[in-house]
Amino acid sequence: MNPIILIPARMSATRLPGKPLADIAGQPMILHVWRRAMDAAIGEVVVATDSQEIASVVRAAGGRVQMTRADHPSGSDRIHEAVCALDPEGRHDVVVNVQGDLPTIAPATIRAALAPLEDAQVAIGTLVAEIHSDRERHGPSVVKMIGSEVAPGRFRCHYFTRATAPWGEGPLWHHIGLYAWRRDALARFVALPPATLEMREKLEQLRALAAGMRIDAMAVGDVPLGVDTAEDLERAREMLA
Repeated sequence: MNPIILIPARMSATRLPGKPLADIAGQPMILHVWRRAMDAAIGEVVVATDSQEIASVVRAAGGRVQMTRADHPSGSDRIHEAVCALDPEGRHDVVVNVQGDLPTIAPATIRAALAPLEDAQVAIGTLVAEIHSDRERHGPSVVKMIGSEVAPGRFRCHYFTRATAPWGEGPLWHHIGLYAWRRDALARFVALPPATLEMREKLEQLRALAAGMRIDAMAVGDVPLGVDTAEDLERAREMLA
């Protein structure tokens, strides 16, 4: 594989506008994510953004930026535009999408998403962590993966839901929204219309499953903090102080 890591970032997040440039331990959040992606050491790292403010901060730190349109409905659409502009020859056959609001993500966690793609049948690799708290078990903001274990710590994903599922005894799995896409799977995905269950659950990955794309997930030890609210931002500041 010849992967590239793309970090989509925009200033107009609904719940926390301007969050990529929010200060955490003396640095903008986007630089924490960029440095952790660099430390993963799996390939080139590029921030995909429509914001000149974000671009200036990343470039000043020595990072690479690809400017994109402002009207993308999702990060997947943004990274597809970015990789097509960066690599029209198709040298990079895998695109790793690391969200720009994961300032605590471990480099090893990023690397883990590539493992499922060693299987030629897998179109998309992603991550899960076992749920241990009732808040996560029952909270609709925590997306659960329903799947079958096909190898130690690796699952074939059958469905994703905000409900508490599956039923019965056994572990529940918290889905972590980091994806390693085969290049052709990403191109196919962004050309598809939204799926019915995708719109109902508000989960983009259900479009891929509805189209018959195989998604496999690797289990990791913990869930990186996603910064969506002011409370999340304060927690990230405490963790990285």
